[in-house]
Amino acid sequence: MRSIVYYAGPLTRRREADMTGNVITLHGRRATRRRLPDEVASYVRELIISGEVRAGEFLRIEPIAEAVGVSNTPVREGMLALQSEGFVQLVPRRGFVVAPFTQQDIRDLFWTQAHLAAELAARAAEKITEERLTRLETLLAKHEEAIAAGDEEHIADLGHAFHREINLAADSHRLTLLLNAAVQHVPNRFYATIEGQVVASRHEHPLLLEALRVGDANEAGALMRQHISAGADHLVDALEERGLWSRLGSAS
Repeated sequence: MRSIVYYAGPLTRRREADMTGNVITLHGRRATRRRLPDEVASYVRELIISGEVRAGEFLRIEPIAEAVGVSNTPVREGMLALQSEGFVQLVPRRGFVVAPFTQQDIRDLFWTQAHLAAELAARAAEKITEERLTRLETLLAKHEEAIAAGDEEHIADLGHAFHREINLAADSHRLTLLLNAAVQHVPNRFYATIEGQVVASRHEHPLLLEALRVGDANEAGALMRQHISAGADHLVDALEERGLWSRLGSAS
């Protein structure tokens, strides 16, 4: 097994908002900043899922701290969180090492998201307000504009916002928290870089909106489950094209 050195580039992207933390402004917008260990965990997950680090490679604390812009303490806390999620393993007296990551792991993550999100969409269809429907329409229009402009950052942001509006419309706080925990396992920025996912969203988001508008809970749930489940295939295909598992298979 070998260690790897990281560069500071990836985390210069905007940090996506979650449901807790301190309010900050990013790119002129009001957003919610994650706790520092959560930012570390998100950064390392991205390295692992993108294939920038391989199973068996040691993750050095200092380069990660420099890349994220934090001290060593939140890095250790973030790594311990990733250990509990199965992304890394702690080797006594040696540090954290990347755990094996398979196609089935991705499918399992998306299966969990799909079923939770489907239930939320079904509940949203029964409770959604005209005001929230109008916000969803606006988000769809802006999403189209971002796709036309090739703006990957805003494509990801607007897709995330569309789903968030639906989740909030369900008025099921505990279930939304469970979904949020599952979603954290797959970096949001990947959705905008996967062509199949963007094409699917352009077709399926309007169908979801129509199901919500007419209050069809069964249709909204089914569409959401299919939409998210298909995301697993898109991501697996994209990572196979990048040679992730061939590299993992050749790692010692």
